[in-house]
Amino acid sequence: MEHQYDCIVIGAGVVGNAVARQLSACSVTIAVLEKEQDLCFGTSGRNSGVLHAGFNNKTGSKMARFCVEGNLEFDRIAEELDVPFKRTGKLIVGFSDDDKNSLRAMKAQGDANGVPGLEIVGKERIRELAPFIAGEFAMYSPMTGILNPFIYTVALAENAHKNGAAYFFACPVTDIFYQDGRYRITAGGRNFASRWIINCAGLESDKISALLGIKGHKLYPCRGEYFILDKKAGQYLGIPAYPVPNPREGGLGIHLTPTIDGNILIGPSSKYIEENDNYSVTQDIMDLLIKDGGRIFPYLKREYFIRNFAGIRPKLVGPQEGGFADFVIERRSEAPYAINLVGIESPGLTSALPIAREVVRLIREVEPLKPNPGFDPVRKGPPAFAGLTNGQRRALIQQNPDYGEIICRCENITKAEVLEAINRPLGAATVTGVKYRCRPMMGRCQGGYCQTRITELLRQEKKLAVKEVLYQRKGSNMFTGVALK
Repeated sequence: MEHQYDCIVIGAGVVGNAVARQLSACSVTIAVLEKEQDLCFGTSGRNSGVLHAGFNNKTGSKMARFCVEGNLEFDRIAEELDVPFKRTGKLIVGFSDDDKNSLRAMKAQGDANGVPGLEIVGKERIRELAPFIAGEFAMYSPMTGILNPFIYTVALAENAHKNGAAYFFACPVTDIFYQDGRYRITAGGRNFASRWIINCAGLESDKISALLGIKGHKLYPCRGEYFILDKKAGQYLGIPAYPVPNPREGGLGIHLTPTIDGNILIGPSSKYIEENDNYSVTQDIMDLLIKDGGRIFPYLKREYFIRNFAGIRPKLVGPQEGGFADFVIERRSEAPYAINLVGIESPGLTSALPIAREVVRLIREVEPLKPNPGFDPVRKGPPAFAGLTNGQRRALIQQNPDYGEIICRCENITKAEVLEAINRPLGAATVTGVKYRCRPMMGRCQGGYCQTRITELLRQEKKLAVKEVLYQRKGSNMFTGVALK
């Protein structure tokens, strides 16, 4: 059986889901093919959760244009999609004359990019904005914000699905060829056909590009490691704080970022690696995070550390090359009915919807796309029990007694929320999928109390055999052993 569509999006990260949502506003049939079992298992679920303002990006680049555009519209987008979001502002702090010169250059670039409100501030203003951050001076960016990257990625997918996009998980693309005016795609043992392909495969996008017949793109995986701090540390930092970047180290330097839920992230580091799926964390980098993070945040204590993790950026520039590489968003003669996205790294989260509009624009250069008269941009998420008043909680429990049973004690996540995460359209298929949708296992005990309960609910709701329950990726079975039946 061959599944036929007008447009197939490869990759269900934040950009792929944004593209699917934007296409669903047109009268076309859409499928999204994702190699993983669920959403948020790649770069879209392993980042700082920052809405960037656009001052770090080269003037005139797609990165700069789309980042500023995505930032300025995000209040509306967060409301439409019911995504937790806050404009906190951000400080880039410095200590030396060289730092001050770098900040002036950064501000000039941001001004040229159209970033509103940038200013150089002194110690007194730093203390007003972030009393526990050290620095002689800083650049303040009022437009920077923080958001929940898991919920944003899921929300885009749910809204695209609501508007007609079909999703296929555990479908890694293994073959593409063009025949009789359509692309034939083999993915996850299934056969698909489509007039258009949009390559949003993230860390695999160079491989998909090659399958499309587009040569010359090579990605260099660059791993960034993080520490997560307990919410007890959150009282000391309400605004992202970065050091002035050191070009010799790559990246933006070790920074401190509050999450929308009250934790603090320290990181990321920046280290090129060989594999694009090696999410290991290393002792030397963990020590570096503590040392460099403590330079601008003297109140850093080991007692606050609750977890570490790593993300991988798909860079188009290798470790020996240096320099700048812009987003690749192209339609090429070798694959005239494909839109090829390669090297979509930071600020890809901020830029996702502007990138999606660029994809639709490139398709419209070839053929018209009629609007979908039934398109609804609104997605409503489930209520978060922990954030409600006691009166609202009592009302919910009266409507549904499952709100009265706490599954995750650290984060006050209820059984009703876990069941909702599993049973929503495009609901969680793995234990980590539940975690990303409603936050159990993200508290101080990191799942010591709730993980077994979540596992059992997932098994029951999905009617899985014990040996079929996955923590995250294929092969991450929660239970193994010859006694399993």
